[in-house]
Amino acid sequence: MSDRHVFRLSGADIRPFLQGLVTNDVDKVDAGLVYAALLTPQGKYLADFFLAADGADVLLDVAAPLAPGLAQRLGMYKLRADVAIADSGLHVHRGLGDVPQDGYADPRHTALGWRAYRADPAPDTDVDWTALRVAHVVPETGIELTPDSYILEAGFEALDGVDFRKGCYVGQEVTARMKHKTTLRKGLTQVRVDGVAAPGTDITANGKTVGTLYSQSGSHAIAHLRFDRATPNMQAGTARVTWDAATG
Repeated sequence: MSDRHVFRLSGADIRPFLQGLVTNDVDKVDAGLVYAALLTPQGKYLADFFLAADGADVLLDVAAPLAPGLAQRLGMYKLRADVAIADSGLHVHRGLGDVPQDGYADPRHTALGWRAYRADPAPDTDVDWTALRVAHVVPETGIELTPDSYILEAGFEALDGVDFRKGCYVGQEVTARMKHKTTLRKGLTQVRVDGVAAPGTDITANGKTVGTLYSQSGSHAIAHLRFDRATPNMQAGTARVTWDAATG
């Protein structure tokens, strides 16, 4: 996967360093791959990534466009901590079926198969990953996940991307408040699309904007909706958008 970058994080302080920053419990890497995010102090999304144990080190698998900014942000936070951030030289492989010996089950959903980190570049794959993401409402970096995102609205709880018992991390207060004190009024859901509409098209109901259309596969798509304003029948440009609040 040339659109991913894998960092190697090392040093005596690497786990407590990450534990105080990211949304998930870093110690879960002892049992498998961990999906997590780094947030702003205001609780908004900066980057999502996978963490994997490699001996005493931790591998961090992130979308390539976010890699330079993430490395800079981590460097800003490390201060005098014994933490080193370097390119690993590894490549991301992924597939479906049985998890290989050097692989990890994707923690977001069983339908997304496995990931592995290898020295050789990944071969081409004919898996329709967008179709799998749309079917299970799994957001993608840079599409559904943008700097305006709140991770709970993006479904991180269902994707096992946030731990509410691990203690403090950057943006934790806002995330916890959204979890415990409010009902989410907005979020990602699956909709049906009849017609053609480009990702990023506004979804309207009764002449008012109620959301945005994102990744599409066939007649279905992931949409971000304002639930209290959405209706069963909506529009995205010239396309008809239908939504079932009970199953979405």
